[in-house]
Formats: sequence, structure tokens, C-alpha cells
Amino acid sequence: MSTAALKRKALRVHQVLLDYYGSPDWSSKKPPLDELISTILSQNTNDRNRDRAFANLLDTFPTWGEVRDAQLPEVIESIRSAGLANQKGQRIQQILRDISRERGSLDLQFLKEMTLEDARTWLTGFKGVGPKTAAIVLLFSLGKAAFPVDTHVHRVSGRLGLLPARMTAEAAHTHLEYILSPDAYYAAHLNMIRLGREVCKAQRPQCSGCVLKRLCNYYRTQRRM
Repeated sequence: MSTAALKRKALRVHQVLLDYYGSPDWSSKKPPLDELISTILSQNTNDRNRDRAFANLLDTFPTWGEVRDAQLPEVIESIRSAGLANQKGQRIQQILRDISRERGSLDLQFLKEMTLEDARTWLTGFKGVGPKTAAIVLLFSLGKAAFPVDTHVHRVSGRLGLLPARMTAEAAHTHLEYILSPDAYYAAHLNMIRLGREVCKAQRPQCSGCVLKRLCNYYRTQRRM
């Protein structure tokens, strides 16, 4: 498929999902450092466990400076509901220490003045911050044109044929940013996640009831089997 055709298909996918789900509202916008820590907590767990761990962390330590300076076992205990607490606790404290050492404060608003690529590079310089985590902070907290690719987005876009075969989730970030319009990133990301959770599941996808089946390479393949 040519690049132009791929872009047209991506736009069509986005429009069908908008017509079906509507324009999603990200009602819990956080400051960039809050979003960064919350996204680290979200790794390998569900939203409920992430939110519980994040709330408990801030109930226990009201400022990020207190999280940074706390005893590690106390931080670990406060985020235990998110899973992998030992690893996440160490990473969060190290990131907070590194930011303080480099910037002299725990305020990430300066990223808004950087170019997208410079801000992405700065964020991914921290251990435990990959392209998805960085893109979430950039898009949802800073309003930058980044497209986060989680497991649902990667699965949905792959099955639709928007990704080349065997493209990794990491590589898919810049690919989907290229074929989608920046003004579609926000809604397309959230609507693809919703489709992935409700319909285009990893096991036993509900293809027959999917609003995108006429655009889906996977559905056409399954029908021929």
C-alpha cells in the first residue's frame, strides 16, 4: 500500500471510531511530573491498580520531594497495589533524584518550550521511561504531537494493516505519528484503546461486531480461513 493510501486508511479508521465512540474526554489531566510517575506505575498493571497506587503514594508523601527523599521500603509499600513495587519504587526515586540534580527542581513544565524530539529524548534518557511513557506525558500533559502506542493500540493498528508486518510497538510510535494527522492523535489513541479492550481483544476478538471490519486486514484473513 502506498504512503498516501495508508494515510487515507488511517484517517478513515479515525473517523469511523469517532463516529462510533465519539470524541473522548481526558478528564484527569495531570501536571507532567504527575503523569510521568503515574505512567510508570501503570506498567504491567491495570488502570484501577495504577490509580490506587498513585493516590496512596501522594497520601503517604504529599510532595514529590518527600517521595524522592523517603526510605525506599516506605515508597515500595505505598505503591504495592501497582505490582512490581520494588522495581517501580527504585525507578521513581532515581528519576526524581536525577531530575533534581539536573534541573534544580521537580518541575517539568520547561519541556513545553522544547521541540517534540528534544523533549522526547530528554524523557527517554531516564531508565524505565520508554517511548510510550514519554509520549503519554508529551501528549496528555504538554499538548505535544506525540502518539502513544500501548499493547492495545499496537494490536489494533497491526490487525487493521496500518503497521508493516512485525513492526515493534517502539517503532510504531513514529510510524503512526507519520500516517495520522496530529489533530487526530488524542482521540485516535483513546478510541483504539477502547476498541482493543472491548472488541479487538488479544484472544477471541469479536470481529463480526466490529465497526472497522470492512477496513481490517485481519478480518478479511479470518473470513478466508
